[in-house]
Amino acid sequence: MGAIVESSGKDLSSDACGIVTKVEEKFFTCDVCKKEFSQKCLLKSHFVTHANEKPFSCDICSKQFSRKSNLIKHLRAHTNEKPYSCDVCSRKFSLKNHLNQHVRAHTNEKPYSCDICNKNFFQKCHLNQHFLTHTNEQPHCCDLCSKQFSLKSRLNQHYRTHTNEKPYSCVLCSKQFSQSCHLKRHLRKHTNEKPYFCDVCHKQFSRKDLLNKHFRTHTDRNCRAGSISSPKNQNAAP
Repeated sequence: MGAIVESSGKDLSSDACGIVTKVEEKFFTCDVCKKEFSQKCLLKSHFVTHANEKPFSCDICSKQFSRKSNLIKHLRAHTNEKPYSCDVCSRKFSLKNHLNQHVRAHTNEKPYSCDICNKNFFQKCHLNQHFLTHTNEQPHCCDLCSKQFSLKSRLNQHYRTHTNEKPYSCVLCSKQFSQSCHLKRHLRKHTNEKPYFCDVCHKQFSRKDLLNKHFRTHTDRNCRAGSISSPKNQNAAP
């Protein structure tokens, strides 16, 4: 661990009589990254990030952390504590940043923008994933068939085609699925939920692909109507 470097800076201040005096303020500087701290204890806490020390351990699963605040956040995964609540819909979250991300679903705020195509995103991780579509970078490789993927989540999904693992199970009929999206789609058969609706005739569908297939019936009719009317328009032309 690096040594603590103590430095000082002088500032000017005046007392009640207006007499200017020199006030000496001490700083504690990290000799690794030169970051300064006003208190020695803050510097010591910062040093842990350089030393890779993890002195805080979970009593339940023994996972270790470099900071006590990270351990406290982790413990909520065991206790299911959710101290942060949405003012709009009352949904609760274990982490404040998860609440902030959720609130954007209500406000439709998308603060992260792609520099190439200007597409906006709710979360920075979604922007990072999207950016790979421009670079065509595929850093995640299957060690069984060498197929490459831009996202680690896609690699995990692909890997299950080799292992036939189906970790997502329906609580109503016990049918198992390899992907969570497939389970969600299956659950709509039980609940009869139809979240996708046609803008033209307002018919509802449980799956987006069924909506897309249905929508083509409207566009096909328009194309046929156009082909029938076009000869009449041509005859009417001078």
